[in-house]
Amino acid sequence: MLKVENLHTYHGFLHVLQGIDFELNEGELLAIVGSNGAGKSTLLGTLAGIYSPKEGSVTYKGEDITKYNVQKVVAKGICLVPERRQIFSSLSVKDNLLLGAYHRYQKDKKNIQNEYEEIVELFPRLKQMLDRPGGLLSGGEQQMLAIGRGLMAKPKVLMLDEPSLGLAPLIVKDIMNILKRLTKEMGTTIILVEQNVKAALKVADRGCVLAHGKMAISGTAEELLKNPKVQEAYFGKTNQTETLTR
Repeated sequence: MLKVENLHTYHGFLHVLQGIDFELNEGELLAIVGSNGAGKSTLLGTLAGIYSPKEGSVTYKGEDITKYNVQKVVAKGICLVPERRQIFSSLSVKDNLLLGAYHRYQKDKKNIQNEYEEIVELFPRLKQMLDRPGGLLSGGEQQMLAIGRGLMAKPKVLMLDEPSLGLAPLIVKDIMNILKRLTKEMGTTIILVEQNVKAALKVADRGCVLAHGKMAISGTAEELLKNPKVQEAYFGKTNQTETLTR
C-alpha cells in the first residue's frame, strides 16, 4: 500500500533521515518506535508532505507522492494526527471534529454528518461534551478529539505522532485499545510513532525501531517484544545507542 525507499530528509545541514526503507500493508497497524531525537516525527512529516526529502521515494498505491504537498497528500487519503494534539482550544468539540473534513465539505456534505455521528459513538466521552471548548478538555480527551478529527478526514492511512505523550497509563491503554479497534473492526491502516515502545508493540501487527535516522530493527510486533536488543534498550538499563548499534 505504502512503500518508502532510501528516504533522506534534512533540517538545514542536519541529516535527520538517513536511508529509510519500509513498507506498509493495507489494514495493518505499523509501530515505528525509538527514543527522542531518533527522527520519528521527521519521518511522519516527510510522509505527510510537510518536509521534502532530498533523496528517496514514497510510493502510495503505485503512485509516486514523494514531492506532493500537504494538501495533495491529505486528498490522497493520508492524514497526520500531530504530536501534542494541536486542537483549536477556543472551538467546541463538535467544531474541532467537523474541521477534520474541511477539505471535502463541499463535495461530501451528505456523508459528513453520518460519519461525524459514527466517530462520536467511537468516543463516548466526547459525546457528553460536544459543546465544550476543546481547551477545557483533559489531555486524554484532547487526544481522543485529535484522533476523531483525523478520522473525519476519512483517511485510508492514519498516522499518529506520540499519542501517549503526557498521558496517564490508564488513558494510554484506552487510546491504544481505540487504535486496535480502528484496525481490527474498521479496517483503518495506521502508522503509530511512539516512544512508549511496550504500549505500541502490544497493539501493533509489525514494528520498526528507528535509531539515529536509520531503521535499526524490524519485524512482527511479537518478534520485537522478544528481541533481546529491544528488551535491553527499552525495558532495561542498557544504553539504547550502544545496544542497537552493536
